[in-house]
Amino acid sequence: MASNGDITAEDENSRRVQVRFITKLQSPLKVSLSSIAIPSNLTRRGLSALVNSIIQAGDSDWEPIPFDFLIHNELIRMSLEEFLIAKEISAEKTLEIEYIQAVVPRKEEGPLPHPDWMSAVSGAYPGFILSGCCDSSGRIWNSDGMCTHILEGHSNAITSVSIINPKVSGSGAKIRLATASKDRTLRLWEVDINEPVVPDTKVRAFKILRGHKSAVQSVAARPSGDMVCSGSWDCTINLWGTNESDAEDESIKKRKLNNNAEKSQTEGEVISELVGHKECVSSVCWPQHETIYSASWDHYVRRWDVETGTDSYNVACGKALNCLDVGGEGSALIAAGGSDPVLRIWDPRKPGTSAPIFQFSSHASWITSCKWHDKSWFHLLSSSYDGKIMLWDLRTAWPVSVLESHNDKVLCADWWKDDSVISGGADSKLCISSGISVL
Repeated sequence: MASNGDITAEDENSRRVQVRFITKLQSPLKVSLSSIAIPSNLTRRGLSALVNSIIQAGDSDWEPIPFDFLIHNELIRMSLEEFLIAKEISAEKTLEIEYIQAVVPRKEEGPLPHPDWMSAVSGAYPGFILSGCCDSSGRIWNSDGMCTHILEGHSNAITSVSIINPKVSGSGAKIRLATASKDRTLRLWEVDINEPVVPDTKVRAFKILRGHKSAVQSVAARPSGDMVCSGSWDCTINLWGTNESDAEDESIKKRKLNNNAEKSQTEGEVISELVGHKECVSSVCWPQHETIYSASWDHYVRRWDVETGTDSYNVACGKALNCLDVGGEGSALIAAGGSDPVLRIWDPRKPGTSAPIFQFSSHASWITSCKWHDKSWFHLLSSSYDGKIMLWDLRTAWPVSVLESHNDKVLCADWWKDDSVISGGADSKLCISSGISVL
């Protein structure tokens, strides 16, 4: 074992404990269930080397990969001995240690350049990445890193993007997109995902949504795709229809295209307005049909009932908030970040308390975005002005991975295709970190 360079003579001389490695991973990652005695001063790296050596003993072609380890569903982030003492776990009996693939990227792709700061990104559709830029345009990037479409029409920086119907498929299927901008409008776009790929195809919005009195900071789509909501510096949340015509009194404007053909462009009106925040509504999320969540510079997170227009839950954290997302266990946990380095998580199902159930404080500056992984109860990411993206697992207080792809402030980040993180920022780059094992 010492030949792998990770288990030293000092390890061999330390107290030994009897352990059994267990896993939900499939062959060839699954090792024998029999127990073995190992040095108690092994850290995660030593445990990972040990499991890799066991796998390699049965498969000579095995290439070692990093693993993480859990005892009683908590990740080990110190030596085994220190963990057992800290958690008051007896080593008199055989310990069951679960191992999982470490959440670290195996490949850095791109970066894909933008002409100005990249301010927004969505990876909700696995076939492409949607980005928003301070040059007032949105862009669609395919899996090969080609910009296939440029969304033109806003007159100021794009602040937020959303893919309205990410689960659409089949021949003739069209993806609908939403963008929010400092020009006080939102725009809705439609793209044929089956049309031949032509780089930098110009696209005009089919619908313009006007009604906010100040810059629009965030947009989110209802799961059914028939509506979007928007948060603004005018302190309101507006709800809008996404169909080409949602009301008889909507105005229709004709736009001349380069080939002189005419194309109609609908201007939509606000369906309803949610009022309650006292400062900029910096982030909105619409995870359930009749429920919207919002975060604001007024320090509050609110949960809104769409039908009644009232907030059924609100909590203050004492800091101006920039972002929020809802996910985790039961798709019910609220994550939010803002004007300090702390990522906070609340469980609104727990009555009588406004205290976060988790607080992660490894960033060195303001948090700009946070996003739960769609298929994991435990994993989420955060980005920050400190130039880093951190990947979190609720089973430990430390980030399980820190991505340093950018050389300036990171303004936005999201998951893509389950195993990738996409991000953009003040360095005007779209970065892709792939090969991340979360599931």
